[in-house]
Amino acid sequence: MPSLTSLAPAGPTAAPSRTTATARRLMAICGTLLAALLCALSVGASSASAHAALTSTDPADGSVVKTAPREVTLNFSEGVLLSGDSVRVLDPKGKRVDTGKTAHVGGKSSTAAAGLHSGLPDGTYTVAWKAVSEDSHPVSGAFTFSIGAPSKTTAKVPTGETSDSTVSTLYGIGRYAAYGGFAALVGGSVFAGLCRSSRPVRKIAVGGWVTAFTASLLLLLLRGPYTDGEGIGGILDLGRLGDVLSTKPGAALLSRLLLLGAAAVFLAVLFGSYTRRTGEREADARRRQDLAFGLGFGGTVMAVGLSATWAMAEHASVGLQRQLAMPVDMIHLIAVGVWLGGLASLAVTLRAGEPIGRAAVRRFSRLAFGSVVALVVTGLYQSWRQVGSWGALTDTEYGRWLLVKVGLVAVLLGIAAISRRWTGRLTDATADTAEETDAEAEAESASEAAPAASEAEATAEAEAEAGTKAAAKAAVKAAQPVRTGAADAAVGTPADAETESGDGPSDGPGDGAGSDAADDDPERAAQLARQRAAKDKTATLRERDADRERSALRRSVIAETIVAVVLLAVATVLSGTQPGRAETEQASASATKPGGQLNVDPVSVLVPYNTGPKSGRGKAVVMIEPALPGDNALHVFTTDLADRPVDVPEVKLSLTLKSKGIGPLRIPLERLSTGHWSAKTVQLPMAGTWQLSLTVRTSDIDQVTETRNVKVAQ
Repeated sequence: MPSLTSLAPAGPTAAPSRTTATARRLMAICGTLLAALLCALSVGASSASAHAALTSTDPADGSVVKTAPREVTLNFSEGVLLSGDSVRVLDPKGKRVDTGKTAHVGGKSSTAAAGLHSGLPDGTYTVAWKAVSEDSHPVSGAFTFSIGAPSKTTAKVPTGETSDSTVSTLYGIGRYAAYGGFAALVGGSVFAGLCRSSRPVRKIAVGGWVTAFTASLLLLLLRGPYTDGEGIGGILDLGRLGDVLSTKPGAALLSRLLLLGAAAVFLAVLFGSYTRRTGEREADARRRQDLAFGLGFGGTVMAVGLSATWAMAEHASVGLQRQLAMPVDMIHLIAVGVWLGGLASLAVTLRAGEPIGRAAVRRFSRLAFGSVVALVVTGLYQSWRQVGSWGALTDTEYGRWLLVKVGLVAVLLGIAAISRRWTGRLTDATADTAEETDAEAEAESASEAAPAASEAEATAEAEAEAGTKAAAKAAVKAAQPVRTGAADAAVGTPADAETESGDGPSDGPGDGAGSDAADDDPERAAQLARQRAAKDKTATLRERDADRERSALRRSVIAETIVAVVLLAVATVLSGTQPGRAETEQASASATKPGGQLNVDPVSVLVPYNTGPKSGRGKAVVMIEPALPGDNALHVFTTDLADRPVDVPEVKLSLTLKSKGIGPLRIPLERLSTGHWSAKTVQLPMAGTWQLSLTVRTSDIDQVTETRNVKVAQ
């Protein structure tokens, strides 16, 4: 059967060279674009690690409290995963004063609390914290508070670097490789099953599997050092694997490795039993039909399962509408794999000069169009969910990277439109059945040549010992590679023209001695075989470049593939960047945080009292939080002169705003513990300087009332 590409009209002799030069220029431009964007990605990725943001603390950052708190509490913008030392509290000398146990408050995953030892002296304390956000990214930070009065501190505050630079770089490379391997595996498998299976496509699919498996294993080993901020040596500590596997990201990586193990069996069947041809058309058709349903079902389960290992551990699993966002994210990932992996498969098929019919190319074109539709729909939903507003597109890092991604998608769609135009111009006069028959004939001839060669070589060895050279010459000829008619037609000679014309080894009397010497020398025979293989390859490339439509399609598909590689890099950075919606909400929360403008910390008022007797002397601390108009919390702490909590029979408190004629507002107090009274809801109608009146009764007849001024900010 003639080659499919031979049906297209060959251009002028200079056309292949012009095509090659154009392809090289295109590759150079696309390569420069790839290098520039990858450099930008490596710079931008370092600042894209904050996801769960610290929204508030108790005690507040920089605040001064009169008495030592029993614990330190942190509140985050989303849920976090904690370890035993996620929160460390250091005294002014740098010594730890926390109990070493960190836990969530009231079961809320967005909180963290660490208990403190009792009897802490006055001074400035440093709180260093680290955690892992629900979307698998580590976060850390530090803040200070003071007891009694600020003091000098020798405690070292973390610089903000969450992970070791080497570990962080390797982890980022591993994430990108895992995404790329998944796309190659899914796209190559779909292309082989529905469009065209060949050796280059098999390399794409198997290479994707190897890349995804290796990258996932690397990520699992690096997960511990990555979240704990340790160096590369931490991967040797296999004991921490148990802790990693108990987390959501660790379980997702383990599940991915198990699914990839099952995918290896899928690939063996797809590129083995399913694509193997025996020469019996009916038997091959029945076998392929029997395997088609199982491969389709198994491949779908594999793709869905693998995509779920990302969707359940990253952005889609956090935030609003997560029950809808995770399936949408899975569809998005699978569509990316079918489109980009299929592009790579089509590119290598065209570049290798493999015969591929117009029907197969158009079949992939329809698959790619469906994938693009799915990408657009799911991408719009994800953009709305992660960005939230038009302003966030330019004001947040996530929004800016999203604009870069949209621009690359637009470029990719433009090149795809060119590819579809060339697809419509393909001249393919043969039907798909003719293509299959041609492939079967080539496979059958190759399978017949292999045993003939081995048999001839065995005969040659036996007769060589007996001194018969004729058998040895026949063995060498039989061992020479079988060339197809299409390749011979491209170079303008029949399959054995070399032998008949005298250019190669010949039995003619003129050079019988040289022929005998070549046949007797195994190295010479191998050299001749390599020369014929090189000629076959050259013939294949000439044949490929002679088809103008397929050459143009090949160039546009290669350009698509290069842009797709850059697009995948941008998508990887996006998955590691704090969503614009979360960043905007965090900024809004900071702007509207109580006390965020004039009064960051709660107002504390020290009121010494003396009711007369020796036991009637002490101190009271009144705290109003946040000391702003509206709802406030009020606490009263009573101590003796040695700052030990003491109970008194009665405490009364009232607030008066004399400039506005408001009050006195009597505040009902509830005793919570020894020396601690509280009012959870205190309504202050407006800002101003309020007069605080505190009455302390220490016996049935001994009491005193003290007044102080308290400023309530606007």
